[in-house]
Amino acid sequence: MSAQRAGRAEGSAARRITPALLKAWPLPDPGGGSSKEDRGRVLVVGGSRQLPGAVLLTGIAALRAGAGKLQVATVADAAMSLVMSLPEARVIGLPGGRTGAIRDLDADATRSVQNADAVVVGPGMERSTATQRVARAVIADARATIVLDAGALDASTVAAFRRRRSTGVAMVMTPHVGEMASLLETDEDTVRANAEAIAREYARAWNVVLVLKGPTTWIAAPDGRLWVNTAGSVGLGTSGSGDVLAGVIAGLAARGAGAEQAAVWGVSLHARAGARLTRRHGQVGFLAREISGEIPALMHGL
Repeated sequence: MSAQRAGRAEGSAARRITPALLKAWPLPDPGGGSSKEDRGRVLVVGGSRQLPGAVLLTGIAALRAGAGKLQVATVADAAMSLVMSLPEARVIGLPGGRTGAIRDLDADATRSVQNADAVVVGPGMERSTATQRVARAVIADARATIVLDAGALDASTVAAFRRRRSTGVAMVMTPHVGEMASLLETDEDTVRANAEAIAREYARAWNVVLVLKGPTTWIAAPDGRLWVNTAGSVGLGTSGSGDVLAGVIAGLAARGAGAEQAAVWGVSLHARAGARLTRRHGQVGFLAREISGEIPALMHGL
């Protein structure tokens, strides 16, 4: 099967993510580049005074997925500790509000959004008016793939993406069942019972790549293509695991993978990393920070 068929096969049935599918749909080869610039730049926008570690998990995951450069924009109160914890990144301190959340983007962060090859917005951010404002600013200025995660998953931000007039920008959304229920103003049982149809219909309606996370994860493209992942581990249901997944997807996108490929590969790598950690530590008890360390070997078939 050709790489094109692996990525573009259409039809009503979901394609199960398997080693054979991934082999037929290889990631961009990093061997042809001469520097870190050739593997793209990821910007992570997120964090707060109460949740400073989420962007750390996301940023490390993006680098583990092969991104060449990393920038992180977070609330100024958390910026210095992040500088010490993440020496690989350029850190931008943003103005915060009384609650310790990012209030808005400054000129430096806006330039970084415009120059990034992939932008993640939402890790470590609560759903709020300020978060919506920041996410809409990212959507307005981004020129490459956007990964919308956690607190940025809001109907107003999705609507802002659909109103964009410029082309060439894709958006990947990564809701779990509860976040999807909130987006649709329904209950979690309804989402669980209709996850396949909801993923496909939402992706088509809003022109996004939707990653509907759970023990079974559905990845839907705007044109109706659908993939399903059932591999993984119950231990992946742990604090910070979703932040890691968002970073892996962004790192792959920065390297040149299309939004659908980055989502499919990212979900699979994340799931297989969890399976490896389960074999090493048991079903539960491993930490989200340990997931990223498994990604490079898995990505290269080791």
